[in-house]
Amino acid sequence: MTRTVGVAGNEDETLSMDDQFDSALIQAAMARAEVVGWRRVNVAEAARAAGLPLDEARVRFPFRSSVLLRLCVLADRAALVDDGSGGSVRERLFDLLMRRIDVLQQYRGGVQAVLRAIPFDPGLALLLGAATADSMDWMAQAAGLDVAGLAGTVRKRGLIAVWLQVVRAWDRDDSADLSGTMVALDKALDRAEWLGRMLDRPLFDRGVDDVELDVADAVDVDGVLPPMTPPPDVEPLGGAGLDAGPEPRPT
Repeated sequence: MTRTVGVAGNEDETLSMDDQFDSALIQAAMARAEVVGWRRVNVAEAARAAGLPLDEARVRFPFRSSVLLRLCVLADRAALVDDGSGGSVRERLFDLLMRRIDVLQQYRGGVQAVLRAIPFDPGLALLLGAATADSMDWMAQAAGLDVAGLAGTVRKRGLIAVWLQVVRAWDRDDSADLSGTMVALDKALDRAEWLGRMLDRPLFDRGVDDVELDVADAVDVDGVLPPMTPPPDVEPLGGAGLDAGPEPRPT
């Protein structure tokens, strides 16, 4: 499947000075996280490693978590660039989510260090959960997904589940072209579409009437789609969590 690659590097001449500063600091912080683990990263060390002034780093990145929030925004910006491509809602979602993955790939080792830290840091899990929900809201609207009302909430939660499954696949995908990640995304979208049909609320069709939907039938108290047996040619999404490995030792 042909797609447009998202780029969030710091060599793009069209980037503003602020964007270049942010990209350089994020790159340094993610490189540091790859070596020593996310919990040992601090903004001052990242700024020094990137040759950036500490006073400006303090203003633009007041907290270590600011690095991750800014990275989320960079990934969203790369995904949301209007390249004039069309296609169905599903096709646009595929392209949007893979563009976000392309940005994560540029910081692969550091992002993986963050994923390993999440199970041991509830605050980090909550922060990234909220950031992910916000990002998926943008992706849904950009793809033309109907997100209004209760049915729209179900669709957004379905898209979040798709994204979590794709990130898990990407974490394990060591192929140069990310073919395994693309296959996982395709299957996750298949699963989401099938669940939408089972709920009589197509997840990736726009213009769906927002009629009353029984919450108990759509989502459980934790906001997780109910387990259903998929058709034989569609693999289940599996757990939404990420496998936690040991955090890298400092070198």
